[in-house]
Amino acid sequence: MTSPSGQKVQRRLAAILAADIAGFSALMGQDEEGTLARIKRLRREVIEPTVRDHQGRVVKTSGDGFLVEFSSPVEAVRCAVEVQAVLASEAADGGAPALQLRIGINLGDIIIESDGDIYGDGVNVAARLEQLAEPGGLCVSGKVYDEVRDKLPYSFEDQGEQQVKNIARAVRIFRLSAVTKMASLPGAISSQPLTLPDQPSIAVLPFNNMSGDPQQEFFADGMAEDIITALSRLRWLLVISRNSTFVYKGQAIDVRQVARDLGVRYILEGSVRASGSRIRITGQLIDAANGKHIWAERYDRLMEDVFAVQDEITENVVAAIEPHLYAEEGFRARNKPPESVDTWGLVVSALTLINKAQRKSNEEAQALLRRAIAREPSYARAYAILSWAVWWETFCYWRSREEGFREMADLAKRALAIDPSEPWAMMSYGFSLSTMGHHDRALEQMKGALEINPSWALGRTMYGVALLRAGSFAEAVNETGKAIRMSPLDTFAGIYMAFHGLTLLGDRRFSEALSFLRRSVVTFPEFPGHHNALISCCGHLGLVEEAQAHIQQRNQIGPPITVSRLRANLGAYAHCELFTEGLRKAGVPE
Repeated sequence: MTSPSGQKVQRRLAAILAADIAGFSALMGQDEEGTLARIKRLRREVIEPTVRDHQGRVVKTSGDGFLVEFSSPVEAVRCAVEVQAVLASEAADGGAPALQLRIGINLGDIIIESDGDIYGDGVNVAARLEQLAEPGGLCVSGKVYDEVRDKLPYSFEDQGEQQVKNIARAVRIFRLSAVTKMASLPGAISSQPLTLPDQPSIAVLPFNNMSGDPQQEFFADGMAEDIITALSRLRWLLVISRNSTFVYKGQAIDVRQVARDLGVRYILEGSVRASGSRIRITGQLIDAANGKHIWAERYDRLMEDVFAVQDEITENVVAAIEPHLYAEEGFRARNKPPESVDTWGLVVSALTLINKAQRKSNEEAQALLRRAIAREPSYARAYAILSWAVWWETFCYWRSREEGFREMADLAKRALAIDPSEPWAMMSYGFSLSTMGHHDRALEQMKGALEINPSWALGRTMYGVALLRAGSFAEAVNETGKAIRMSPLDTFAGIYMAFHGLTLLGDRRFSEALSFLRRSVVTFPEFPGHHNALISCCGHLGLVEEAQAHIQQRNQIGPPITVSRLRANLGAYAHCELFTEGLRKAGVPE
């Protein structure tokens, strides 16, 4: 389309916000200079930054009003609510006569002039809606309402169709008033987002009841509350309280906006759906900074015991998301300039490297952890995870056993001296005691770690191995199997499989152990211990040819395997005779 002058007319669909100051003339009569100064401050400190935050453009201003263009009606309404909430808050503080805005928002076709000004019915309707709004309130057209009704947590009042000046057709109008209520809504004042804390942070939103059965509301709420409580046991993680997250219950939310409101990096949301005696619980973990889904899972259960189901799902959810958070934080740290990585970033980066069970990665991890300790000598977890790295190094024959296990114990004890209730330190020190054959003390320490964090799948796996060494074979299988059920897909899953295969071997369940141990040597090709276990298992099952192939692979990554070497290493453990018997059957030399 071209104008009468022959120039092409530019059109586009836009959300238009029109606003003016209620009672402007009276305010000017009372204090002209003061009113103008306050209006300038309003534009500079509130309107302009809030519009920018919501990707809007201030088209023009007049003495008592302004016109703004947005590409999204959702952002236009959010912007309006934030501005009104700020003004309502300032009015509550008292002082000079309050400035009150009337705001109208329309979605329509507009004409854009070369100087950036805009015209058309889309603009005219917004101006008429502004005139119908109450001081401190907001009116939107039916088109805007249709776009935002399921996306924003605001309740609009339907004013019906009304004829407005100079507009041929009636306009459906919806009103949002009661600014004091708006100011208390989640996300109402987000132009000043909370600063993300140094430590990882998460908000667990109320779980949605998808059943249509009001009775399931209690279960859904209890599910979210239990997960909040369980996550709060992870002392490295900042967890937002129930009172803050449950204000979002029953509302259509944008996770990025919620994260801004609460000052968190991660959001956990979920739903509950019941049908007869069956119930399905879903959960998903989201990095709110970029909207990426980090983890998602579905749990189907029979509702025979409501509390037992809640406890089991809570434990499984927390066990699953903890290592995903570790991995995500490690990835985030690795993508920062080295000089800007904080102590926490060094530790989680190291943890990711340790779990590769590769010599070079382990060396890099230890270097990062020693940097973390040098930077923050009172950080117990850094010592504890360094102890864990030294155990891997020693167990893989990359270091002498006597020296390595001694340093493992020393580091864990230093961590406990700083923080006696640090679960990683309790686990690592307990496992060092187990390695030395002090089984009762070892189990006491490692059980204590699980009492602090029952959802810690890695801690449960290592507790299972300690039980195996102590001779509690069936209980060991139960613990390592539980770790896999709790978190089958996390970044530690290869460790869980490997040690579950070992405990099954110790319990003489050789056929079951075989598949886990086969997978473990694929996952950890540089870890001699799992090759040793697989060779023993093959020996017990008469798979001598397969065992011989594994012996050749095993001897390429560590000192040649012999029965006497393994007997010396395992002599203090209850499964030693069974293990070495399998090695002999597999053809391992004495």
